[in-house]
Amino acid sequence: MAKVTHEFDLYGKHYALETGELAKQATGSCLVKAGDSTVLLTAVVSKERKDYDFFPLTVDFIEKMYAVGRIPGGYLKREARPSEKATLTARMIDRPLRPSFPAGFRNEVQVVATTLVADQVNPVDTICVMAASAALTVGGVPFEGPLACVRIGRDRDTHEFIVNPTYEERDNSDLDLELGGSADFISMLEAGAEEISEEDMLAAMAFGQEAIAAFCAEQEKFFAKCREVNGEFPVREYVLDEPVPEVHDRVFAHYDEMSAALKDADKQSRIGKVEALKDAIRAEFTEEEQAQWGRAIPVELKALEKHAMRLMVVETGERVDGRTPTEVRPLMIKGDYLPRVHGSGLFQRGQTQVLSVCTLGMLNEWQRLDTIEPVDGKRYIHHYNFPPYCTGETGRMGSPKRREIGHGNLAERALLPVIPSEDEFPYTIRVVSEVMESNGSSSMASTCGSTLALMDAGVPLKRPVSGVAMGLIQEEGKTVVLTDIQGLEDFLGDMDFKVTGTPKGITAMQMDNKATGLTPEILRSALMQAHEGRMFILDAMLDAVPGVRSQTKESAPKILTLSIPADKISDVIGKGGKVIRSIQDDTGTSIDIQEDGTVFVAGVGGSAEAAAERIRAIVKVPEVGEEFTGRVVGIQSFGAFVELVPGKDGLLHISRVAKGRVDKVEDVLNIGDEVKVRVLEVDEKGKISLDRIDKPEAPAGSGHGRGNGGEKDRPRREHRGPRRHPGDRGEAGGTDKPRPRRHHGA
Repeated sequence: MAKVTHEFDLYGKHYALETGELAKQATGSCLVKAGDSTVLLTAVVSKERKDYDFFPLTVDFIEKMYAVGRIPGGYLKREARPSEKATLTARMIDRPLRPSFPAGFRNEVQVVATTLVADQVNPVDTICVMAASAALTVGGVPFEGPLACVRIGRDRDTHEFIVNPTYEERDNSDLDLELGGSADFISMLEAGAEEISEEDMLAAMAFGQEAIAAFCAEQEKFFAKCREVNGEFPVREYVLDEPVPEVHDRVFAHYDEMSAALKDADKQSRIGKVEALKDAIRAEFTEEEQAQWGRAIPVELKALEKHAMRLMVVETGERVDGRTPTEVRPLMIKGDYLPRVHGSGLFQRGQTQVLSVCTLGMLNEWQRLDTIEPVDGKRYIHHYNFPPYCTGETGRMGSPKRREIGHGNLAERALLPVIPSEDEFPYTIRVVSEVMESNGSSSMASTCGSTLALMDAGVPLKRPVSGVAMGLIQEEGKTVVLTDIQGLEDFLGDMDFKVTGTPKGITAMQMDNKATGLTPEILRSALMQAHEGRMFILDAMLDAVPGVRSQTKESAPKILTLSIPADKISDVIGKGGKVIRSIQDDTGTSIDIQEDGTVFVAGVGGSAEAAAERIRAIVKVPEVGEEFTGRVVGIQSFGAFVELVPGKDGLLHISRVAKGRVDKVEDVLNIGDEVKVRVLEVDEKGKISLDRIDKPEAPAGSGHGRGNGGEKDRPRREHRGPRRHPGDRGEAGGTDKPRPRRHHGA
């Protein structure tokens, strides 16, 4: 295949698609550029069909640190496991691709995105969907393309929408909306927003759909160039799992039994009934029939369950647990759930239960991020854990999976707009949501539980946040929007649409859509219904926990903020960190000093104030007349050095250590002695001279041979002979001539 390049400009930015030069043994490959940011997308489809009852698609996003001119950290100095951002980007690529493949496609597909250049101006994530679409198309893979993904921002000042904003433009945006899909419909949505109204969000989504269509049109131009240069794309034969009419008829004959089995509000009980029915239906097939239709039977059993659940909703308006489409499951809400932790909250909706725990720490405990993006780190961190026991199953416990990272990121984005600034609340904040029980919408329960935990911890949120998951059923030409979907409705429904926000507006959204007929009217209905649902939940939360705790708990660190002169930082730190370590060890606190002289002191109880007082004393310039009780830390022949406060010494001259003459300082003072002193003088260099208060009498015999000045007495001038003058040599060779000067060098 010869190299083909298509360059184009859209919405004020330059892009390029290229194929035919790199990775030519892959089924399809495409190089995509936005500005100088460059990503290689490859797609490989296995030659053989897999014996699975699901579509085996894998997407990997590889962050190469050379793309930003950096060497990876750590001992190995090579890229290791993907960062959270890389995992989220892989999910972003996967979500619009997966539903675009034909039903019954069972060949394994692997899509790999490799970052070659990250110019630190243009993000590399959203352009990967367009490149994956192009790679699959030029490789002759059957799917409903072309597809694209765009990011929509909104200028805070002008409120104008921006397509694929640069990092600088994103900093001045109150919206971060990612949309993926085709020219005709949206299949994936992810958003973070600063309390955007539903109307503004709908306008942004409509604008994003137009932008996706524009990028899809540019792909069509690229494909036309490829055909012009290299001919038609290769036609590859992929055998699909087709429905078997006889199996379908025999399975669907049990429709009434399946409808009855589904009507159970208890998840585990319902699953047991449905599985028992499936086993009974499966047993009606002979061993020869099961061997012949091994893959078709489980597919039809799943289709029966799906059809029965959906038809029940659209025909009767009743869901499997007896709720109406707009009804929220029963709520159980408890704040201050755990003792001693900094903040906690338990949130339960139906059979989904989440315990969120908040921990407060020093600002220097913020999370540092080692990625290809120009982001150093974050001080608000949310982690989400989904152990196997929460669904009554066994499984491996270990590193978080992609789903856990994605759900944790959604809850983090939901609360980030209401987290106070560092100036208002100088803490690093970590919230961990432990899913104790799950039957759908655990990410929204995590959002609600985290709000409770933050309020219990005394974090002054701008406004409380709640969230709800919406669903969609389109069956028999009818459409029903569902509030607060459970697991079955997510798994067998057409849409999973999660919305979080405050009474003022939306803070985050996430949507996966399998319905191609998702009209603007349906989206509007879903958003408005979601608003009612999340406000109902928020009212219940505020009934249980009326507001933010007035102050942090006793178990939480108290953080005090001081400001010291920048030139005094070294005094507080001390030589080799001796002074600051001493303060921390003595008070049990943690101290963080910024370059501008801002000091954060964290400690439990009154320890922070004790450490702060010691710091204030160090940086304070002593005034003449001030009195201190200090400790002798050094002794010289001319006097003793007294530590007034940690890191600040003054000189107590030998003439002032006692009443009367003293031959040696050690006759009166030893290292470690405490002594009361008064400041006599502070010179322009900050050196301090001291006088001792309540001087003791000098020890008997200590001052013999000393004058008042403390120097050894010498014979009077008349007893020491005549003065010598320059040039005198005495009797042994004296001369009246001066001695010649000695010169060094040439």
